[in-house]
Amino acid sequence: MARRIESHTIPGPAGKLEALLEEPEQGDPREAILVCHPHPRHGGTMHNKVVYRIARGLRRAGAVVLRFNFRGVNLSEGEYAHGVGEVEDARAALTWLRTRYPDLPYSAAGFSFGSRVALRLGCGDPGIRRIVAVGFPTTNKQFDYVKTCTKSKIFVHSTHDIHGPKGELEELFVTLPEPKKLVWVEAEDHFFKGALDPFETEIVNLGLSQ
Repeated sequence: MARRIESHTIPGPAGKLEALLEEPEQGDPREAILVCHPHPRHGGTMHNKVVYRIARGLRRAGAVVLRFNFRGVNLSEGEYAHGVGEVEDARAALTWLRTRYPDLPYSAAGFSFGSRVALRLGCGDPGIRRIVAVGFPTTNKQFDYVKTCTKSKIFVHSTHDIHGPKGELEELFVTLPEPKKLVWVEAEDHFFKGALDPFETEIVNLGLSQ
């Protein structure tokens, strides 16, 4: 059975947001998950290969996944808003996803810049079950909001990530409140070069919210 995939235009705070909704290949979805893409100023889109692998891994685990483009990216309206507006874009996309699947538990995930957006959104939303942060950029140094976040936080990270060096992430991770989990993937760079298949397997192995 081919997966169900739909293109949508979602109302956002700065205009319309381009999005893709994908249901699992087998069975009814058991969780709804929003996935956020990398930095809009550095070529990040919902079609990024790591974002695609996150979405596919979550679908394989049984989730329905909504990917979307932040404001100003491809067909999404508006202009880059320094991370603040992008959190509101994610909030609008999550609201749409929850309306579409009101009976499912819901979570947020993201890669790189998108992991920061997912964490900011998820840590402040009482209904979000967990946040999957892939390639969290520790070099940004702005993560006080994570240190007070008591939501379930799962970090999936390359062992050779210039934007989140292993030592820096380990140092941050020990300061974070439970529940939390850190998964390392042996890869060549921030984009999991040479290890996209093992990376996707780790995403599948995360399963769904308990």
